[in-house]
Amino acid sequence: MSSLVVVGLPSVEEAEQVRRELVDIQREQLISLEDAVVVEHNGEGQVHLHQALNLTAAGALGGGFWGSLVGLLFLNPLLGAAVGAGVGAASASLSDIGINDAFMRELGETLPKGSAALCLLIREATADRVVERLRAHAPHAKLLRTNLSHTDEDQLRALLERAAKQAEALRLA
Repeated sequence: MSSLVVVGLPSVEEAEQVRRELVDIQREQLISLEDAVVVEHNGEGQVHLHQALNLTAAGALGGGFWGSLVGLLFLNPLLGAAVGAGVGAASASLSDIGINDAFMRELGETLPKGSAALCLLIREATADRVVERLRAHAPHAKLLRTNLSHTDEDQLRALLERAAKQAEALRLA
């Protein structure tokens, strides 16, 4: 079962930086992410979702490939590519994989203007090693929501607090 973790950060730039670092950490197999979305509540009060993967573009690309292939069979590859791309884009835009977009937009409305949140759907992780790697962001990070058990949530909060203290000690040294 996957775990949902939402961490609040002071800016979109920092949230994007943490997401990029998590992708690097995932390559080291310390974490397995199903989804990672940055939710922005901009200065004008609008909520924007910065998805890691643009499903509509991916669907259009895949649909274009399969449409071209089918079009070659019927001697009209351009028409097949166009129809395939259209169908692929439409079906991808209607699918919601990972974290529910309505939930993230609702969450974004609760954020202070100009701040951001990083929504993570985690399959599995070595929490202490991941938090250790993200220590530089710990003083600014705040656990907003999670579906972890109370015990796991308390452990994650303790790890974040310890990392924040370590980061502050390094800054003062």
